[in-house]
Amino acid sequence: MGAYIIRRILLMIPTLLGIMIVNFALVQFVPGGPIEQILSQLDEASSATDRIAGGGSEVGTGSSEYQGAKGLPDDFIADLERQFGFDKPPVERFFLMMGNYLRFDFGESYFRSISVTDLVLEKMPVSITLGLWTTLLAYLVSIPMGVRKAVRDGSRFDTWTSAVIIMAYAIPGFLFAILLLVVFAGGSYLKWFPLRGLTSEDFSELSLFGQATDYLWHIVLPVLANTIAAFATLTLLTKNSFLDEIKKQYVMTARAKGLSEGRVFYGHVFRNAMLIIIAGFPGAFIAIFFSGSLIIEIVFSLDGLGRLGFEAAVDRDYPVLFGTLYVFGILGLFVNLISDITYTLVDPRIDFESRET
Repeated sequence: MGAYIIRRILLMIPTLLGIMIVNFALVQFVPGGPIEQILSQLDEASSATDRIAGGGSEVGTGSSEYQGAKGLPDDFIADLERQFGFDKPPVERFFLMMGNYLRFDFGESYFRSISVTDLVLEKMPVSITLGLWTTLLAYLVSIPMGVRKAVRDGSRFDTWTSAVIIMAYAIPGFLFAILLLVVFAGGSYLKWFPLRGLTSEDFSELSLFGQATDYLWHIVLPVLANTIAAFATLTLLTKNSFLDEIKKQYVMTARAKGLSEGRVFYGHVFRNAMLIIIAGFPGAFIAIFFSGSLIIEIVFSLDGLGRLGFEAAVDRDYPVLFGTLYVFGILGLFVNLISDITYTLVDPRIDFESRET
């Protein structure tokens, strides 16, 4: 197992490097950058000033003496390029960036005047909270549902629950989130839950019980919206895992020896069928954490990592964009390794060491 872990860790290096190279190269072809963003903001500010000074007249008449109307000087633009490092070739910028990232030095945000590390640490609790609650709810609902579907395979219960699960899986997360807001957050019908955020404005003034209640009140709709896809996948995985175990020879042998159905199911089938589900918990959490955080955080105005990444992409805030990509890439690769190790711990029959390299 030790040799397998070492191989996987060594394989992470070219994998992570490939992720960074592809995304860095794609960014070079995207129109607009941080320099263009700043110049656009300056141009909009100067145009607004010109309109005010000219009594609302349009810019471009030649009467304005403002520098913004004449274009910014070349030395100012060159200074901006040096400040952001764009005076160097892309290849040199990439290797300088990766050298800093190896030391976990992600620099400072272009537009927020805060280090990327502090920014990520500030936003991470929101995304982790959303991911943990979503994973917990998905497991609490999906495992009993999947077990019951496996026991009653082919029954009416299995049929209509499968139809509900398929429909739930087909609904995009953002559409379900908007539906919840419209119905339950004061859209067109009920106003049972808040529209945005994780806490109320007077959160600090509430008692400990009041803070816990307020937090749970805010988290209900985002968690429900984020759980729908994970719920469908995990329920079917649980059902199929149990069906696969029920059809194995040792179950028939146990029944032939006269063991009760309860003893067979909970003494043998349940333990073996749950192995793949338990071992997949780290991977399930990280999948929910990555896939659901972006849309859900934007829809519900949650200040987490998903929303941070979206705003960084829109603003062309490259230190935040590539810094979070680097951290998420490392995290995802290590979680995959942890999932494999978990499989071997819960099921000693799995031996990755014996696989050919």
